[in-house]
Amino acid sequence: MKMNRRNFFQTLGITSLTLAIGKSGKAITNKKTNVDFKGILIDATRCVGCQSCEIACAEVNNLPEPTDSPEVGITRNLTEFQRCVVNAYDTSKGEIYVKKQCMHCNQPACDAACLTQAMNKTVEGPVIWRGDKCMGCRYCMVSCPFDIPKFEYHSANPKIQKCDMCFSKIKEGGVPACVENCPAEAIIFGTRRELLNEARKRIVENPDTYYNHIYGESEAGGTCVLYLSPVPFEELGFKTNLQNSSYPELSKGFLYSVPTIFVLWPALLLGLREATKDEPVKTIENE
Repeated sequence: MKMNRRNFFQTLGITSLTLAIGKSGKAITNKKTNVDFKGILIDATRCVGCQSCEIACAEVNNLPEPTDSPEVGITRNLTEFQRCVVNAYDTSKGEIYVKKQCMHCNQPACDAACLTQAMNKTVEGPVIWRGDKCMGCRYCMVSCPFDIPKFEYHSANPKIQKCDMCFSKIKEGGVPACVENCPAEAIIFGTRRELLNEARKRIVENPDTYYNHIYGESEAGGTCVLYLSPVPFEELGFKTNLQNSSYPELSKGFLYSVPTIFVLWPALLLGLREATKDEPVKTIENE
């Protein structure tokens, strides 16, 4: 669809206003503390490394099935082809398997950094990527403290790939594919409140089985993906030096102190993109 001069400057103005006040306000003040987010609890004491979660995730998202397996000493990372991976670790309590995926932060840095709200924290809990709003800046990748979003560099129509917690299934009353297909029930789905209660119950009832910490309860301001482990989380490759307040808090007031050009430049780029996309190619015929 063509955008005329008036629409271009409307887009520029609206986006500039969003950057100057709206986006900052959303990231900092709307903490949604009264919303019972949906989430998942991953219990590393129960994971058997079968990769059923990976296979189910690949199938539901039309991605290639994994061709490698968890192996101690080899870290399998998330890629544009894999939204979740299972790794094996040699720990103080033997070999442990654990699934890695998007953490779906309560106040996501990727959402706060996204200039067009393509990366969006839903009221249900999952953090989703909306391709029709993305302008390809990849600020979400830079801002994520967990290094989750991946960009399809080799695609002619690149996307940002990350777990969306099977958001379409959740909206229809279902559960994420990984939860549905885990034979060991190492992954369970529910509200964040329910999952925290269940995690605490398991720790209290089996103190010799679990390390006394729920990863994601406080890390990065809290996440909708929570973990239980039999060993300290650093033994499973987790980042244990993250702050407990959300990362968007670090940018509070930033947009009010930087020069205007840094605020308006991304809006200008977005406006130019909207003004020029889908324009027909014009040719000059010889008279």
